[in-house]
Amino acid sequence: MNKGFFVLFIFVTGIFSAQQNAYYQQNAKYKMDIDVDADNFTYTGKQILTYTNNSPDELKVVYFHLYWNAFKSGSMMDQRVTSQGLNGDKRLQEGGISRLASIPKDEEGAQNIHWIKQNGTELKFEIQETVMKVDLATPIKANSSTTFTLEWDAVIPAQIRRAGRNNSEGIDMTMTQWYPKIAEYDYDGWATFDYIGREFHAPFADFDINIKIDKNYVIGAGGTLENPLDVKGYDAKAIIKTDRKNKATWKWTARNILDFAWAADRDYTVENFTILDGPKIYYVYQKSEKTKLWEESKSYVTQFFQLMNASFGRYVYPSYSFIQGGDGGMEYGMATLMLGNAKSLKGLVGLMVHEGGHSWNQQMLAYNEAMRPWMDEGFTSYFDDMVMHQLFPPKVPAANPFIGTINDYRNFTKRGIEEPAVWFGDHHDNGSAYSIATYVKGELFLVQLGYIMGEENLSATLKEFYRIWKLKHPTDRDFLHIAQKTSGMDLKWFQNYWINTTKTIDYAIKNVQYGETSTTITLENKGQVPMPVDFSILTKDKKVINYQIPLNMTHVWKSKDIYGDFQTLAYWPWTQKEYTLTIPYNKSQISALGIDFSQRLADVNPEDNFVEVK
Repeated sequence: MNKGFFVLFIFVTGIFSAQQNAYYQQNAKYKMDIDVDADNFTYTGKQILTYTNNSPDELKVVYFHLYWNAFKSGSMMDQRVTSQGLNGDKRLQEGGISRLASIPKDEEGAQNIHWIKQNGTELKFEIQETVMKVDLATPIKANSSTTFTLEWDAVIPAQIRRAGRNNSEGIDMTMTQWYPKIAEYDYDGWATFDYIGREFHAPFADFDINIKIDKNYVIGAGGTLENPLDVKGYDAKAIIKTDRKNKATWKWTARNILDFAWAADRDYTVENFTILDGPKIYYVYQKSEKTKLWEESKSYVTQFFQLMNASFGRYVYPSYSFIQGGDGGMEYGMATLMLGNAKSLKGLVGLMVHEGGHSWNQQMLAYNEAMRPWMDEGFTSYFDDMVMHQLFPPKVPAANPFIGTINDYRNFTKRGIEEPAVWFGDHHDNGSAYSIATYVKGELFLVQLGYIMGEENLSATLKEFYRIWKLKHPTDRDFLHIAQKTSGMDLKWFQNYWINTTKTIDYAIKNVQYGETSTTITLENKGQVPMPVDFSILTKDKKVINYQIPLNMTHVWKSKDIYGDFQTLAYWPWTQKEYTLTIPYNKSQISALGIDFSQRLADVNPEDNFVEVK
């Protein structure tokens, strides 16, 4: 090969490779004017959307989500709920029958697009259930912007799931996923997932929104209210400004978030408090005997944000709102929409902690939830258990905060209906299997990593992951890269087993032989997922002696752990079913011995992991 040509070839190839691997992030800027007819639960909308294509690709088509089209009889959501029957989401059905099928015609959700234009040119569009495909008049070139304008009207649906009118606690309007929202475009292409009832994904965006509504309404939202003196509820000095139809205009802004959600009710009370070195918190709810625990929750919410800021990374937005509305609880940008009536303080705080914890995962790290729900829900559940363990310490001290989750997983595996966590959220066949795969196995992914590489390495990984990837759209590959870099270990094998399969961990003590000055133990791997093994003994004088048996696939061994010092033994090859170790203690010196005294290992049959020496 000619030397000059070879150099040119390498240069060009390098540029191409860099372009292919370069990270990019799309951007959207929304300006909306909304006029609400509160009596008829409808509204009209005008939108100006400036969309920036930071990808290396020329875009000839764009897609929008029209989520409210799902809330009607015969929709894809209705079909999915009907086909799953009793195995589906209990919130969407009663006795296995879809609640969507019985929505009255005049209460069906609708987002009726009047027209959409690109830089003034009207475009052709096709509505495919909850997705709108738009053919562009002019392709959006790489690293360029375009402006869309559109008008639409909407019917606020009966409150079935997350959004809608007249929820179970009497909130008039829960306005979530309520506007035509442009889909995310990234290396995987357009995120055009049909809305079947589960998760969402979107590009980071700026919002400037004017909402015109009857002057007697109070609005709670995930954003900054720019005119609190013109509307009801936020300032005692307010003089409500109205138009000829007795409507007030609420002006909201939000920057660099995935979504703008709000709710409206005539009976809302608005309270606020500012967390030291944290955000301003708004409570927007119907104040009554049923919601009296909201006042008591404020100190816990303060501790929650302070713990999260210190342990994982700072909350980046100026405020956060807890708003009574929706069903159960659901996270949005700078806000949670949740039921307000609470039977216990711990239950209320637990809901606030979980949904608020999504700010770090669903919002600031912003995974593609439809593709990887286990990252969002699982990582949030991990934070949830960590924080709640500190806010409400158990009466009986527990070895770690995750024992309950591990037991839930163990019990579920015995049912034989587990599904891999790698499946897309809406494509799980069984609602319970979805919950275990997403919430439980996603959380235990981190718990098992802490066991494998040490809790200090896991903590450092989580902080570094947040530092590098906040306000971007990382994947599990990005997380694993940092975990491997932090620990020095190869961890790909673990992610493959834990996320892509339903194989289980099952170790056992097969045999114990006591000698005059030592004891020989034979361990057995009865499961399909190989792991390093922490083995310990409790001596008669109440000392714990720890040993680490590394797994050869990590190639680098755990050097320390918060659960005590340990001696590292020879590694256990993953192909080998049994392992023998000899320890310098005889029977008279040992009170008990076993695998995983810390109780972090998600072993599905822990009963054969311990031996009490009598």
